[in-house]
Amino acid sequence: MSIELPRLPYAHDALEPFISATTLQTHHGKHHRAYVDKVNALVAGTPLADATLEAIVAQAAQRKASEPAMVPLFNNAAQAWNHGFYWLSMRPPGASAPQGALEARVRADFGGVPALRDALKAAATGQFGSGWAWLVLDGGVLKVTSTSNADTPLTGKQVPLLVIDVWEHAYYLDHHERRAAYVTGVVDQLLDWEFAGRNFERAMAP
Repeated sequence: MSIELPRLPYAHDALEPFISATTLQTHHGKHHRAYVDKVNALVAGTPLADATLEAIVAQAAQRKASEPAMVPLFNNAAQAWNHGFYWLSMRPPGASAPQGALEARVRADFGGVPALRDALKAAATGQFGSGWAWLVLDGGVLKVTSTSNADTPLTGKQVPLLVIDVWEHAYYLDHHERRAAYVTGVVDQLLDWEFAGRNFERAMAP
């Protein structure tokens, strides 16, 4: 079994004007594909050749401190997983907000949706260098956090609910150095709160 590049859940131009078709074609078709291809090359002929992407990330994370060969595998596998989660974290532009149980948890933990949006924007714009801004569930509490480079909450106890990519290749063709403009568009117009809600309900299920 080889890891496959997931299909985008929308057309390349579906996120315009906030993310262009050119950016999606490059980001998904070149950057994401390169991570997937590298993972397949690195695991070929090893016991991880038939593992799921999540299992590869977990194994590489556990072993990279003592096995240098696991470092590039972790970086590429985690990037492949983060990107797949990122595509699912967005939807075509339109009014969208947390609903139901997630909205109630947002009010309890952040005081309301506007405060959560502000926290996501601050985490995404404040991340130094390349990385990711996440909404996670941590011990039953919603938190906004950020990770650098390929790091992912998938390797810890936090449950990711949605993510914003803040590597430059996610926004530079459209916004150049204006990361905040990209982040504002994603947070205010593109985040898929139904996806986050489903992740929240699964994480909270007995």
